[in-house]
Amino acid sequence: MAAQRKAAHRKPKQRLFTGPAARTAATLALAGAATATAFDGAAQAEPQLTPAQVKAKVDRLYHDAEVATEKYNGAKEEAAASEKSLDALRDEAARRTERLNSARNALGSFATAQYRTGGIDPAVRLALSSDPDQYLERAAFEDRAGDRQAGALNGVRRQVSEIAQLRARAENELEALTSRRAELRTQKDTVRTKLADAQRLLATLTAAQRAGYERAADDAHGGPARADRGIPRGATAATDARTAQAVAFAYGALGKPYVWGATGPDSFDCSGLTQAAWRAAGVSLPRTTYSQINAGNRVSRSELAPGDLVFFYSGISHVGMYIGGGQMIHAPRPGAPVRVAPISEMPFAGATRVA
Repeated sequence: MAAQRKAAHRKPKQRLFTGPAARTAATLALAGAATATAFDGAAQAEPQLTPAQVKAKVDRLYHDAEVATEKYNGAKEEAAASEKSLDALRDEAARRTERLNSARNALGSFATAQYRTGGIDPAVRLALSSDPDQYLERAAFEDRAGDRQAGALNGVRRQVSEIAQLRARAENELEALTSRRAELRTQKDTVRTKLADAQRLLATLTAAQRAGYERAADDAHGGPARADRGIPRGATAATDARTAQAVAFAYGALGKPYVWGATGPDSFDCSGLTQAAWRAAGVSLPRTTYSQINAGNRVSRSELAPGDLVFFYSGISHVGMYIGGGQMIHAPRPGAPVRVAPISEMPFAGATRVA
């Protein structure tokens, strides 16, 4: 009886699906898993961009890269100035330290002489002298020499203070240089990242779409650059020899590649081209777009003349050289060499007359 009661209270085992039921359950489970995976993949996958969207993103990346390029150029110029200043401070400190060591050696010799003779009372030295008159003359000379040595001692103290100040300035300049080099690395990384992203997006286009993008870019930038095509329609001659020389340099650069951070002679970025052109005419321009715009007298768009620098975008991130007829010569972007283009192709921000 006990065994029967125990068997009655025991729960029956739950059996797994077998046969057709098992196959049905497995099919439903797999279908559910596939559906979940499909939804997860759809949620995580990036949407396919149209060629127009790719073009818009690539253009934006190129613009961002140019902004970073100008910041890189500025940081590079500042770092070079800091390095030059630091070298000058260190050289001056070394020269002054050398002079200080010479003055210290002279004082050391005088102190040694004083030690050797300073222990004898002057009256005794006079009494023992075989020639009192000569002794008195020597004593007067030593008094004068003592005055001079006191002056030399003060000079040494002054030199020590000046050298300490020089070294403090050098330390400050070193800190500034370190900061500017860090900024340089940051902007360099930004430029490279933007350009790599642009190339990655362009790689998603077919060959025909890529060719279409390049044709559209050429049309927007005034057509393919040619160094032998002469003065474009509407361009005018420069009014003075120096400006003419700068404009001639820009024409000579037609067809040369855009390379960010480059100032010639074989490649240029936008501000590198304008700087090199005016340097050929004997005029020194600063390195960046946002400093070049303040390197001359501002002129309005209606007053533009050949040789004027024309600037674009609200952040003053692009520059070209005006050649007349609403045209400029500029270095547009990677993959687009130095060329003639209308100034209307980008948001106009201002103009500067250098000469």
